[in-house]
Amino acid sequence: MKKTNPLHQALFRILRPLARLLLRNGIPFGEFSELVKRAYVEAALEDFADGRRKPTDSRAAVMTGLTRKEVKRQREILAGEDSGSRDVLHTNRASRVVSGWVHDAVFQAEDGEPAILPFDGAGSFSELVKRYSGDMPPRAVLDELLRVGVVSIDGESGRLILQQRAYVPAGDSEEMLQIFGEDVSDLIATIDHNLVSGEPGQPPLFQRTLTYNNIPPEVMERWRKHAAAQSQALLEQLDNWLGPHDRDISGQKSGCDSGGAVRTGVSIFFFEEPAGKLPKGD
Repeated sequence: MKKTNPLHQALFRILRPLARLLLRNGIPFGEFSELVKRAYVEAALEDFADGRRKPTDSRAAVMTGLTRKEVKRQREILAGEDSGSRDVLHTNRASRVVSGWVHDAVFQAEDGEPAILPFDGAGSFSELVKRYSGDMPPRAVLDELLRVGVVSIDGESGRLILQQRAYVPAGDSEEMLQIFGEDVSDLIATIDHNLVSGEPGQPPLFQRTLTYNNIPPEVMERWRKHAAAQSQALLEQLDNWLGPHDRDISGQKSGCDSGGAVRTGVSIFFFEEPAGKLPKGD
């Protein structure tokens, strides 16, 4: 019997839910294949330099199994794209507004909690949006935060109340798909880092999972609520520590310390599925 390649098995488990998402959003295999080629070419050209120069098209073709013509075509497509939008993942603007509301003293009450804000004026929601969301219309940001239940309106004063300290869009919206791309990319990058962490200068990054596979169904509702509450509490604790160090919040200017900006964070996600329903792979 043919022995299954462990990497193939792992890839199939990754690709199975990805295929479901792609089909639900009308992405055919040909379009996905093009994106995979582009990712292969960019990885070969950017991530496997020998320390002196980037790989040539010929070497990239050998590494990827693509023809030199195809490597050249994909490289030209990559060169024509806005590389800044791919290399720098910007936090969703609504998330930045919520973070500023939580951490910026201008928008806090005397007890340090997020203040109840008027829509306009000094220390208002409109000022908050201008500070943390650039040129986005305050009304558009408010409508989105109201839609997902992050903000409510006080019935008597008309002032705005922050109900949740995190913005999580719903469904296959553009914002949710952006989060999907960032979260999965971060997880895979962490695992890849840890696979080679034995090399000098590569200490492993924190990566843990809690899993049980024989939980009775009647426990699940209580477990979902408990896991969500504990996870939210932990993220808020970490946010309270790290958030004030963000230059956008602290007011510290780039270049005034020992190095450039670093993107960092911690992700927590919940999962459940019927036991025995795992993808089989090859």
